[in-house]
Amino acid sequence: MPTREELALVVRTAISDVLGTEVEEVREQTSLLVDYGIDSLELMEIGARLERALALRIAVEDLTGAQSVGHAIDLLEARTAGQP
Repeated sequence: MPTREELALVVRTAISDVLGTEVEEVREQTSLLVDYGIDSLELMEIGARLERALALRIAVEDLTGAQSVGHAIDLLEARTAGQP
């Protein structure tokens, strides 16, 4: 199971790759909708990258329900720990 720091790097890297930003610009308090105006296709691409990187199935609700990057990391951390 990856550490929270490892998960954070994977999530921030996937987001920065899709949005064309630097990893350092994506912080835990970043809201993808408010700060970047992310659309559903970009969100799905981020989800696909995370699924590949983590070998984990991610529900669409987990992606759309995350209010910030930190919240998404928390959800993935719980998922990788085997929690629903």
